Parts: sequence; structure tokens; C-alpha cells
Amino acid sequence: MPAAYDLLALGAAACWALGSLISVGPSRHLGAFAFSRWRMLLVALMLWTITLTLAPWGGWRSLPPQSWWPLALSGLVGIFIGDVALFAAMNRLGPRRAGVLFATHAAFSAVLGFVVLGERIGLQAALGGVLTLAGVMTAILLGRRQDDDHAWEADLGHVGAGVLLALLAALCQALASLIVKPVMITPGVDPIAASAVRVSVATVAQFVLLASGFAAARPTQRPTFAVLVQTGVNGFVAMGLGMTLVLVALKNGEVSTVGILSSVSPVLLLPMLWLRLGRLPAPAAWLGAGLTVLGTGLILLR
Repeated sequence: MPAAYDLLALGAAACWALGSLISVGPSRHLGAFAFSRWRMLLVALMLWTITLTLAPWGGWRSLPPQSWWPLALSGLVGIFIGDVALFAAMNRLGPRRAGVLFATHAAFSAVLGFVVLGERIGLQAALGGVLTLAGVMTAILLGRRQDDDHAWEADLGHVGAGVLLALLAALCQALASLIVKPVMITPGVDPIAASAVRVSVATVAQFVLLASGFAAARPTQRPTFAVLVQTGVNGFVAMGLGMTLVLVALKNGEVSTVGILSSVSPVLLLPMLWLRLGRLPAPAAWLGAGLTVLGTGLILLR
């Protein structure tokens, strides 16, 4: 039977897939920095409301003093830098191609977990990880139909810059998981409160950057009510729910395994894009999805 933390990591992947679909419009409207700033602010308000409401049962009181610095650093690396890099890449490459590059965070997580934490995974789980990553790459790299000219597949900006930004986002995601792992294995730590601290630090950093006069931090267009609603929904699904699920998974799961399972979001995005755009994915996308399902099954049933 699959462990609970495995299912939580897959749940996070589903949240990120849905979130990336919702984010395309508002991110391109506001720009990567402004979109991330609004998103973080709205999510911080949501998480602190929940945390303060649940304070008598844990909340921020569950966080030991020594945990605040790792949480803050994890928020700066994974959310402040990683989030902006990912949406900047998505604005240039679209959700499909940015997704495959971001999925490399599974490989980064596996290497970092082995080198820094001394994590070891069995042969079956290792084979499952290889199949999962191969399936993700196949589904996304070869998943575009030849006649697909949708705007989400267009190159907007320098492609090389988009690739580097997506890889930076993947590395930041892996590093953030590594940094926050010791905090999450502390008994009694509330993952919602931990998420609130991480998002709040990243939000403050965003506003400091804006106040510094950094030109790219300014919105490319004024936010509309519809854009802010989409941004809030995206933040709740992808950051509020998805990020918290990852933190809960890290309480008992290994950084490498959680990274691999949460990397399947690009494959989960395929049927969502099919429903959204009304276009059937290419045959190679189904082959990749099949490899991913097989690999994920090997990990879950290890």
C-alpha cells in the first residue's frame, strides 16, 4: 500500500498542474514579479487567517524559535526566487515547456537528498523514479502536435533565458525542500503555520524589491478585478494547498521521493490542457503518461 506522504506529494503535483493552468493569463498580464507579489500577498493573508484561527490547537506557537531561520531561508529560495523564475520562464515558453524543465527538480532533489542527507532508496523505487522522469520528459518534450499554434506554445522573449529561468526555479524548489526538511520532522510543527512564515518572508522580500526601484518588479499592466480573482485562486490551489501538502509529505517522506512524485505535475497538466484547449495531446504524450503511471506505481508499491 502507498504511504500517506506519497499520496500527499501526488496531491501537491495535481495542485501545481491546475495552478499553472490558471496562472498563464494573470502572469502574462501583470508580469512575473507583480503576479508573484500579488499571489504571495493573498496567500499570506489566507494562511495567517487559518493559522491564527487554529492557534489554540497549534498554529504559530508550534514553531520552535530555531525553526524560523530555516523557514525564512526556504521561503526566500523556493518562493521569492523560485516562483518568480518559474513564472518568468512560463511567460517566455508557455506552461508545457516550462513544466518539463521545472520537473527536473526531482533530479535535483534526489542528488541533494543523497549527498546532503544521505538518503537511500531501493532498487524498485529508483527504477520507478527513472521511469517517472522519463515519462514526464517524453510527455512534454514530444507532446506537442505539429498543427498546434496556440498562443501558449509561442515563444515570447528569449528562449535560452526561459530555459535557464525554469532550471533555476527547479533548483530553488529542490534546495527549499532540503532546507525545510529538518523543521518539518520536528514533532508537533504545524505545516500551515510553516507555510505562512515562508510565504510571508517571500512577500516582504517582493515589496522590498519593488520599493528599491527595480524596474522589472513593476507591473506591466494595471491589475483588474478578474486578474486578481484568478491570482487568488491560483495562489490558494498551487501555493496555499500544494505547498502545504509538500511540507506535510516531508514530515515522513524522503526529499528525493517527495521530489520525484511531485514532479509528475506536467503529465497531470496534459488532460487539463486537453479540456481547456479542446485539443487531443500527441501520441507521444500518452506514451510518456503511461511511463509516468508505471514509474509512479513502482514507487508507491515499493
